[in-house]
Amino acid sequence: MSIAQGTARHRVPASPSEASPDPRRWAALLVLLAGTLLSPLDFFIVNVALPSIRDDLGASSSSIQMVVSAYSAAYAVLLITGGRLGDIYGRRLAFVVGLVGFGVASALCGLAWSPAMLVASRVLQGVFAALLMPQSLASIRTLFPERERPRAMGFYAMTFGIGSIAGQLLGGLLIAANPFGLGWRSVFLVNLPIVMVVAPLAHMLLKESREGEAPRLDTGGVLLLGAALTALIVPLIEGREQGWPLWSLVSLAACVPLFLLFWRHEHRVVARGGAPLVVPSLLDDRGLRRGLAAALFFNTLSAFFLAFAIYEQSGNHLSPLAAGIAILPLAIGFVISPTALPWLLVRLGHRTPTLAAILLALGAFGTSAAALSGQGWAMPPALFVVGFAQGLALPTMIRTVLERVDRRWAGLSAGLVNTMMQISGSLSVALAGGLFYTVLGTSTASSAITLAFASASGAVGVSVLVSAWLIDGVRPAAGKASAVPGDGACETARAPAIDFVAGH
Repeated sequence: MSIAQGTARHRVPASPSEASPDPRRWAALLVLLAGTLLSPLDFFIVNVALPSIRDDLGASSSSIQMVVSAYSAAYAVLLITGGRLGDIYGRRLAFVVGLVGFGVASALCGLAWSPAMLVASRVLQGVFAALLMPQSLASIRTLFPERERPRAMGFYAMTFGIGSIAGQLLGGLLIAANPFGLGWRSVFLVNLPIVMVVAPLAHMLLKESREGEAPRLDTGGVLLLGAALTALIVPLIEGREQGWPLWSLVSLAACVPLFLLFWRHEHRVVARGGAPLVVPSLLDDRGLRRGLAAALFFNTLSAFFLAFAIYEQSGNHLSPLAAGIAILPLAIGFVISPTALPWLLVRLGHRTPTLAAILLALGAFGTSAAALSGQGWAMPPALFVVGFAQGLALPTMIRTVLERVDRRWAGLSAGLVNTMMQISGSLSVALAGGLFYTVLGTSTASSAITLAFASASGAVGVSVLVSAWLIDGVRPAAGKASAVPGDGACETARAPAIDFVAGH
């Protein structure tokens, strides 16, 4: 049985959001973005609280590191599964369950009485974040007509910039204010009011969307993909910090056969007429493969943030607060970039993510030059360019990838893109971060730290240039929005993104 035959019973109307867009879609977007804010907010806010957690719980340095990495690993491993659950059981249901579960896990973090309980609760947070986050992207795809989607995606990307800024500032304010004597626990408990407001609004404002008929979840695929991603991501997160012990190298080697086993399993599921976790024919599309590869090379700023923080605090001898303020030009550029997106889409069309990625790379090279030349005045403009370009490239690149896939698999495609972004972040910290420490060696001199930062930032720029080349090879699909071969249910393609501005 072909994949087209096997999925025929799941066909849905070609493009319902184009024919009769939901009149409450912009209010629904606010709800989606409020839920989306929780994941980056919780990633950044906890960093400020780590010293207090260590002192209060008597945690070891390895336990403190696990407070961060346990969340990241669980989140990255389960993103594809979370997206697929939304496709099968309903994206509104998955969003609400993920949101409420995230709130419960946050409460457990805030009530933790030991490092082990805190780490376990952070794992649970990552699990529910992986269920929550893909539904936002998938719902944007199904809620908004083509001409409005770029604006909605721009707000989605802006939410991450707001989350990163708010996380660092709010975390510091909560620790300093110590509300109700909660100390570090307040950085987790602050999520509860957000969840209590957003969850009922999501139930009221979001329309349910799913595949035409809900197939059974491919549990074998979930287990195999989870094992493969765990074998890849956990050593990338933990390996460098621990000096690449033997277990990390064995785990990285094991991920290859595990991915192959997963892929063979998915083909067997299709041959039996079942519904796989990842539809193999989706990746027959060259444009989708290039788009996912572009996402893998794009999200390397995790390494940049790491190197920049060390450069400012150890190289320029700034306090943590002053170092946080130093990165604000990047955050400001990221937040205001959606205002320029409509204008650029009119003039650049599908080339927007390519040129934005090139601009981001130039900004990264600019930070290297500013550091090496000692011209401190040049650093803020270069940082602004990095943030502004990232805010342009991120939503347009994600949208370019999502538009290759039929809307029935919107959750799966969102999970694929987000997973690639998470792997990219972990990989960049391992490789570009490794380059930073290799160049630095055992020296603590400011000049050595400056050279190490410039090298890492340059590596980030090169990676983003590769991403620009890859995404430039992805063209709007002609006559179809999905690249699933032989599937007549694919929706009719819309005009390029330029159409967005025509109605505004």
